[in-house]
Order: sequence, then structure tokens, then C-alpha cells
Amino acid sequence: MEVDIISTKFIKPSSPTPNNLQNYKLCFFDQVTDETHLPVVLFYPPTNNINFSAHEEQLEQSLSRILTHVYPISGRFTEDNLISCQDQGIKFIKAKVNSKLNEFLEKAHKDVNLSLLCWPQDSWNIEASNLFDMPVVIIQITEFECGGLALSMSHAHIAMDGYSTFTVINEWSKVCRLEIPVEKIDFMSFNLGDVFPTRDLSKLLLPRVPLEDRVESKLVAKRLYINEDSISRLREEVGDLCTFKPSRVEMIMALLWRALIRASEKKHGYARRALMSIPINLRTRLISLPQVEKSFGNLGVDAPLKFIPGENKMELHEFVTLIHDTVKDTIITCDKTSPEDIVSAVANIYNESFVAQDWGGSDEVDKYTSSSLCKFPIQEADFGWGKPCLMHFGSRHDQVCWLYDAECGNGICVQVDLKEDYMHLFEYDNDIKYFFQF
Repeated sequence: MEVDIISTKFIKPSSPTPNNLQNYKLCFFDQVTDETHLPVVLFYPPTNNINFSAHEEQLEQSLSRILTHVYPISGRFTEDNLISCQDQGIKFIKAKVNSKLNEFLEKAHKDVNLSLLCWPQDSWNIEASNLFDMPVVIIQITEFECGGLALSMSHAHIAMDGYSTFTVINEWSKVCRLEIPVEKIDFMSFNLGDVFPTRDLSKLLLPRVPLEDRVESKLVAKRLYINEDSISRLREEVGDLCTFKPSRVEMIMALLWRALIRASEKKHGYARRALMSIPINLRTRLISLPQVEKSFGNLGVDAPLKFIPGENKMELHEFVTLIHDTVKDTIITCDKTSPEDIVSAVANIYNESFVAQDWGGSDEVDKYTSSSLCKFPIQEADFGWGKPCLMHFGSRHDQVCWLYDAECGNGICVQVDLKEDYMHLFEYDNDIKYFFQF
């Protein structure tokens, strides 16, 4: 498949950003986020009555109206923890491919790495050294021969998290489909910089491992699917052994984590310590701060799951319990009455786990992330072309398991990004073969 770039432009807000909003302040949670671009790609099948070219103007106009509300994403970063919101615009790329979508999807379901062809290629070259020179958001629309298309949005992670990204995409789709006027667009607040101002991180956090040092080999992706029957079998295996009713996500994460630990043991010849981070959206968890429930930006913390050979048992219900208890304890730790106490709690979690020399800072510890996007509104992103039929996430900078509700059916899909030498061992794990479909 060959991608041909047709045009590149910058889409700006439909109304100028007022002077008092032209300096958007980043917050503490933005500061502690990775300096990467994170793309998401949504694939839409062709329909009998929809032609993308005919809807092109409506798509761009609705995006322009959205930007009037979500004004920071059309700005540019500055060196002093600000986004200069002078309506510079987001980069908007149109492309075509010499392939039909159904043929592409047949291959992409087997090799999800093909989805990378529909990423904005600029996002591959973004790193800490040139992040401030790039747009906060890059969008690419890739049209297939049959009329199907891929919509990709790549965003700077230090400006927005998963909640912010998927909310923007979902609301943009509604504005496009329903032709909602700009004066009725109001779905996020922009107050995190005031509630959690930026800090001198050198006084709060231990030095972090540079991003370029964290992955020493190429990452590849596999797409797995677990249906409801397999989830029921999984629940039968662990349910009675837990003192609580585990969620589907907890059980699947436990299954994945144990398989990753066993793959590492086969690779190295001995069991290694492992650190799994689970991102938690704090918006609805901070009872004392109801004003941040719909805030734009980053507002989350990673729950640190630690596996120590000889101390932690390998039974599946033990992993489920560890995930459940660690996430619960992390939420309790962060649910303080004052922003200062919340910042202090988050800093302690990172110092004791993710940047600690004997954990996140050690080459002798396997490090993974398991992120659940289940129940996010991404599946409702209907621009007038129907709902997406395939999704793809990630940046290929970290080893990550992305969980999300299956596009069709009631099961859960998992996109696993791993080092190549780990992936072969992981996909042949007995649990992975028994419970998942490729």
C-alpha cells in the first residue's frame, strides 16, 4: 500500500481566541507526562450514500468550530510551561492510498502494524528536542479507493491525555454529524493550570530515565480479542478465589501481565522483577475537587504494580488481587482535600516506583503499561459515516497493552506493543493461546 499526500493545511478556530485566553497554562500533571506524540487511527468502512469528498468541507468546518472551544490544541508550546493560543492552527493532512479498505482491513486484522501507514508521518519524528516546534495536534484523513477512510489524530501527550483526546474526537464527530453551531459547543473546562500550577520538578521528583534510553529494540504490535465466553471461563477460574468480584479489565490485565512475566523468564532464563503501570483518570476520583471533572489536559496517576519473584505467587487470582488492591490504594492515596497534598502524593508514588533506582530506573526490571480505554466514548465517533470498524493506538515508545471495547460484539480487544524478541514468546504463552483470538 502506498500513501500519497494530497494536501496539507492548517485549520484554525472559526472565531479568534480572546486576548485573555491566549496564554494557556500547563499544569503539574502535564509536566510529569511523557514528551511524545500519541496517534489514534479510526477506520471507517464505505457506505452506499456517503462520499468523503462531498463531506470534506463539513468535516473541516466542524473542526474549526470545535477549535473555538478547545483553543489550546490550535496553539504552540512555549518554553515557559505555556501554550501560546494565537490560533496558529492544527495541521490537517489529506492523503489517498492505492488500496481498497476491505482488502486493507483483512490484512490489518492479522498485522495491526499496517495501520502505521495511516499515521501522520510527522509524529514519527517528534521527540523532546523538537516538540515545541510542532503543532500540538496533527490530523490526517486517508481515503481508500472504495471510499472508505482512516481518520488519525496525533496529539502531544503533555497537552492532553486519553480522556481529553477521545472527548474531543467524539464531540467533533457530533458537531460534524449534527451541524451543531459554535455557540452551543461547550464540553470541557480549562482550569487545571490554576488548580494544579506547574512546579519546580527538581524539588519534587527524582530524575527520570530519558525516553530515548527506555527502549533498546524495535516495538511491534499484535491485536488480540477475547470474547464473552472466554471472559466467562476466566471468571470461573479466578472468581471464587477472590474476596471481591473482579472486573473484566482486572482479569484480562492479570492474564496479560502473567504472560509477560513468563515470556521474560523464557528469554532471560530466570524470573525477573516486573513493574506494571496502570493509568488512572482522576477526574471523577477527586471528591474534594468537583470542578475538575471535565477538565482538559492531563489529570491522572499511574498505579504501580510490582512483581517480585519468590514473594509474589504466580496463581492468576493473586495477580487479579494485586491489581485490584494497588489501584484501590493508589486512588485512596491521591484523594486528598487540597491540590498541594494531591501533588505530594503523586510525586511520592513516582519517586518510590517509576523513577526509583531499584524499580523504574533499573535495567534489571521489566517495565510495562496496561491502559484500559474501555467505556471511553471512542466507539461513538460517528461523523456521518457510521462507527469505526477498526482502531489503532500508541506511539511505539513503551511496551503497552491497550484494552478497548471490541468494535463488533461484546468482547474486549487488546493491542499489545512489545519488543520483537518478547512478542514471539508472549503470543505462544498457553494462556494467550487458550483465552484469546488473533
